[in-house]
Amino acid sequence: MNAHTMIKLSGLIPAVFTPFDKSGAINLPQIRPYADKLAADGADGVFVCGSTGECTSMTVAERKSVLEAWVKAAAGRMRVIAHVGGTCQADCIELARHAAGQGVDAVGAIAPFYFKPASVEELVDFYKPIAAAVAPIPFYTYHMPSVTGVNLPMKEFLEKGSRAIPNLNGIKFTSNNFMEMLECIRLEDGRFDILNGFDEMLLCGMAAGARGGVGSTYNYSLSTYRNLYDAFLAGDIERARAFQQESVDIVHVIIRHGGGVRGGKAIMNHLGIDCGDCRLPFAPYTESEMRRLGEELDRIGFAK
Repeated sequence: MNAHTMIKLSGLIPAVFTPFDKSGAINLPQIRPYADKLAADGADGVFVCGSTGECTSMTVAERKSVLEAWVKAAAGRMRVIAHVGGTCQADCIELARHAAGQGVDAVGAIAPFYFKPASVEELVDFYKPIAAAVAPIPFYTYHMPSVTGVNLPMKEFLEKGSRAIPNLNGIKFTSNNFMEMLECIRLEDGRFDILNGFDEMLLCGMAAGARGGVGSTYNYSLSTYRNLYDAFLAGDIERARAFQQESVDIVHVIIRHGGGVRGGKAIMNHLGIDCGDCRLPFAPYTESEMRRLGEELDRIGFAK
């Protein structure tokens, strides 16, 4: 692929939360102990300032400072994938240049989600200067149509995008369209790296051929996913299914308690990893909500 070498981000990569303090400011000192926990749990990398990291609620300067803290905290222990996506292309390019200067392992960007690209060609044109700003560092599109409303054919995107973007490496595939995922994985004899994005469907993604996943629930349930991952690679599908069901049980709890970001942060706080509250429009967790969350986690056998 010209001067760019394709990589495959195998393993389990938590999409990390952004810690905030009681005033709502970024709690940068908390990132080091957070990284220590993930490294000790066996995380293979971190996906920084994505949806889970509340990137759309942060300024460009804040996103830069958070990435810098994660690069320092993860050094030599976990790969760092920087998410630089947004709705303003100029901001994305600025974030991409900054990420490249930090020496990240890869960069990703979600599709613009307010004024949306109407064709694959428009999406490629949006991404092209962003990816060029980090070349030859691998670039991924972050495909999450349920949030962005952009549901363009990803196989076509890889085919056309790779001609215009030399360092296009793959997709963070957060969609349950596994027919499309399989087509992307098998395209050009497996040339592209397709990362599973829906935690509760990791087993499906691995069956389709994904060898890596990026997920928010990996932050507090990494052992469940590691057991699933290892069981699948060992050919023990029944065991892998059992651990996937554990994941599904946790996801159901999160949905009932505020959703992936708000509920996930509450679980981290419940475990003693201070991530603070989310920024608005997500409401702060109340004491009664925390109590009910803890009771339900106990009910499904979730261990601290």
